[in-house]
Parts: sequence; C-alpha cells; structure tokens
Amino acid sequence: MKLGLIINPIAGMGGRVGLKGTDGRDILEEARRLGSIPEAEIKAQRALEQLLPVKDQLTLYVAQGAMGSDSAEKLGFNYQVIYHPEAGDTDQHDTFNLAQALSEEQVDLILFVGGDGTARDVSRTIGTKVPAIGIPAGVKIHSPVYGMTPESAGKLALEFVKNPTMPLKDDEVMDIEEEAFRRDEIVIEVYGYLKVPQDPTYLQPLKSPSPQSDASAMESAALYIIDEMEDDTIYIVGSGTTTAQIMQELGLEHTILGVDIIKDRQLLVKDAAEKEIIEAIDGESKVKLIITPMGGQGYIFGRGNQQLSANVLRRLTRQDVIIIATPNKLLTIGSNPFLVYTLDDEIDQAYSGYYKVITGYGQIAMKKAASLK
Repeated sequence: MKLGLIINPIAGMGGRVGLKGTDGRDILEEARRLGSIPEAEIKAQRALEQLLPVKDQLTLYVAQGAMGSDSAEKLGFNYQVIYHPEAGDTDQHDTFNLAQALSEEQVDLILFVGGDGTARDVSRTIGTKVPAIGIPAGVKIHSPVYGMTPESAGKLALEFVKNPTMPLKDDEVMDIEEEAFRRDEIVIEVYGYLKVPQDPTYLQPLKSPSPQSDASAMESAALYIIDEMEDDTIYIVGSGTTTAQIMQELGLEHTILGVDIIKDRQLLVKDAAEKEIIEAIDGESKVKLIITPMGGQGYIFGRGNQQLSANVLRRLTRQDVIIIATPNKLLTIGSNPFLVYTLDDEIDQAYSGYYKVITGYGQIAMKKAASLK
C-alpha cells in the first residue's frame, strides 16, 4: 500500500508560548524568540509507530527532511522522496506542492501532521479525491478530520491498511481566524472537506461551543469558585468562556482564549505563556489550577491550552486542579472520559483519575479523566 505523509514541522509552536497559532512568518519568529521548540515530528513518529507491525506492506511517499523523510528513516519504513522543499522553513506552498504530488502518485491514504491550517491547505489541494487522516499537532484543532491523539490517528491508519474498504466520510475542515483568535474573538468557518476513514474510536468529535442557555449555570459555578477561593493562593485560570466567567465576576481584565494568573483576587499575569506560568508559581506553596473541558471533545490538557504543559503540571498535583463545566457541556462529552495528552506519559498518568466537577453553586458531579495513546 502507498501512504503519503505530510508533516508541517512548525505546527503547534505557538501554543506553549501563548501565541494561539503559528500562522505567518512573524508569529513563527516570535514563537522561537520566546523559546518554543517543534513537536510535530515527535507526534508524527508516535502515529507512525502504530504502523510498524505492517511496515513491510507499506511504502511512504514523503518530502525530504523534516516534512517526512527524517521520520520515515528513523522508524525504518520503506520510503520514496517525491518532493524537495527549499532550504529554510517550509510553508503552506510546500504543503500544497507535496499534497498535489501525492495525489498524482495515486497514494491510497494521506497522513498529515498539523492543525486546522494544515488541514485547510491539504483540503484545498486534494479535496475528497484521496482518503486522509489528520495527526493532531497544531494549536487550533476544531476539524473532525483528526485523530484524538497522534497514536489514535496511527491506529486508524492501521485499520485502513488492514481493511481498505472500511467506511469513508466527507468530514468538514474548519479553521478559526487566527488574528481574531488573538483578540479573543472566535470566528470559525468551514473551508472544505476531506474523505476520512470512519471509526469513532479514534477520531475526535467536532468541538462544541457553550450554548447560550448555559449562561446562568456558568455564572453560579463561577460565583461558587470565587466564594471558595483561599487567601494567599495563586490561581491559574485556564482558557475558555466558562473559566472566563470567573474573571468577569471578579471584574478583572482577562483573555478568554489564554491563561490568566490571579492572587488574592487581583490579576498577576494576563495571557500567560508556559514560561510566565512557571515563573509565577515557582516557590509558591499554594497553587490551584482552574480549567474547563473542551466541549464535545473532552480535553482538559493538551488541546487548546498547551501553555499548561507537562513542565507546568509537574509543579502541581491532580489535587490542585479545579474543574468547572456546566451540565450542558458535560452532556456534549457524554459518557466519554475527560482526556489528558501532554506528550509526557508520566504526567498523563498522574493527572488521570476521578475529578469533582463544579457544575453550579455548590453543585458537584464526578467525572473520570484518562490518558490517551
């Protein structure tokens, strides 16, 4: 079988440093200046490892270097280089060119590594002509064309290799307007479709927004958390409209889509990056982390809040985590567990288990969190 591989090597680099994406040369340079390091190749390799049992049945068609051949060679796959990017950082034109070359090569399946921007570029080039699976590595991942984790995407690809006639579906490719995202505005559009092998065991669901009817529940839950706040304690307030309600009730400047830090009901840091979070909590004896799960998908760590990295979580314990979610948000997740994926297996295990979830004033639900590989 012929598998195409597209890696966006810079995908996700804006996450830990609070840039909410990596679209544009200036944002990439700012991410590097702030100390961000690439993770896309690591995630690509985690997906490809799932295909090792059938690697002798496969040939990977790749671009030279970080876009593909480095990972294929490291894991011992048979591969052919069909595209040579120019020296320096790759960009969306390289994604277009490689996707077109893979389509012309008539590969059976394309695996692509990135976020919603990468999915958008792949869709623009191949449409629904070739089955495709996204390996999540970006900051913004709303599209249901991605596996829940890199390992999940790899396992879905393995199922397709074993059964090429498995059901396919034209799934939406969605993207959020990144400049608006940095202004705390959410502008999401459908930009196309990709034909994706279907198995809900491995694919992420579409992200669900908080419904307007949740407003009163968010307010009462936020007031309960405020009333329970302890003096002389650092509170890290994670991203999302649910947690933003806490900042609004306190009358503090905040960012809906970033991480804010408060102490004694006063703002210490707005829109904090990983490094700023660590600087704020190092040496502090009392630290709490307030987060909300991602509606529909259930992530509490590893998706949409990469600032809350394994390096941050290593300085806390699971008992320091406060989860807030309205009953309607929990309904969008259903019986599935909350998800934890930080690229650090030890941390993922440490933050798995049962959590109390604040759903209203004095109202508590219990929900399990699980690591995914």
